[in-house]
Amino acid sequence: MKRIVLTGGGTAGHVTPNLAIIPELKSKGLEVHYIGQINGIEQKLVEGVVDYYHHISAGKLRRYFDFKNFTDVFKIVLGVLKSIFLLLKIKPGVVFSKGGFVSCPVVWASWLLRIPVIIHESDLTPGLTNRLSAPFAKKICYSFPETIKYINSSKAVHTGIPVRSVIQNGNASQGKKICNFKSDKPVLLIVGGSLGSKVINDLIRENIDTLSSEFSICHICGQNGLDESLMDRVDYRQFEYVDQELPDFFAMADLVISRAGATILFELLAVKKPSLLIPLSKKASRGDQILNAKSFAKQGLAVVVEEESLSEISIIEKIQEIIQNKDQIIQQINQQSLDQGNQQIFIIIDEMLNY
Repeated sequence: MKRIVLTGGGTAGHVTPNLAIIPELKSKGLEVHYIGQINGIEQKLVEGVVDYYHHISAGKLRRYFDFKNFTDVFKIVLGVLKSIFLLLKIKPGVVFSKGGFVSCPVVWASWLLRIPVIIHESDLTPGLTNRLSAPFAKKICYSFPETIKYINSSKAVHTGIPVRSVIQNGNASQGKKICNFKSDKPVLLIVGGSLGSKVINDLIRENIDTLSSEFSICHICGQNGLDESLMDRVDYRQFEYVDQELPDFFAMADLVISRAGATILFELLAVKKPSLLIPLSKKASRGDQILNAKSFAKQGLAVVVEEESLSEISIIEKIQEIIQNKDQIIQQINQQSLDQGNQQIFIIIDEMLNY
């Protein structure tokens, strides 16, 4: 039996694209192995879906000075050694990496063993992990057209991001039932990313009275992000994290307010929902979400407000702007093709399996 190793983790954005391709890989008769961290979010998401889960130690790759950078070097070395042992045992035909610091040791070990590696870059500009992995990869899949300027074009294939088919099969009535929404008001869905967003949570709650007069609000607010004082509101429901419910929530939503991680952006494309994007600021990131959001705004796929501008604008006015331009936004979304990109990734995997 031919085998494939998937890797990637740290946040859900580094895992859910892998989840999107697993059913197709299995349908092709591949034995699917996953290498991640022990008790990482990737383990929680993929166990029971892949055939085998293996864990390694993984030091975090930081862009700033921290004494942990020195101790984590040993974790990275151990991760490479453990990856070599696992890969020799598994004997995969190809390794597919979605990024996150756990993937570097796997990619490097694969290169040492001459196992072909495919890496996938979700964001407009490559993150540190993929910059360190790219020299050791046979192919680099990327999501945004602009990314070609930042990677080796001889290895590059524009694929977009794999999106789980289940995302597009939600039931709006079931979503409203879960939230106990009984009014006919349009639904506003708030998505702050797998780790939540205090900025977005505060923004929604500061405007809760005005927003709830116009919308039923479904708020995915992240771990420890619940506000107990709002539990009894009729048209406002809070969730720390959702998984199986997400397709139903997407189906019932008329408008989405979201961060601008690449995975959620392409999921919004797949479910054809107009959105207001509030990208993570440069103070808390390398600015990748800002570039992602600007690319979508340039294509007419979303409206963008940067964190630094939130105090200067009315969130209500921005929502009204999206509602007024909803038809044009959906028209632009309908022109995007996602299925072709997913299939392109399978073509590359098949190619590498026969490399």
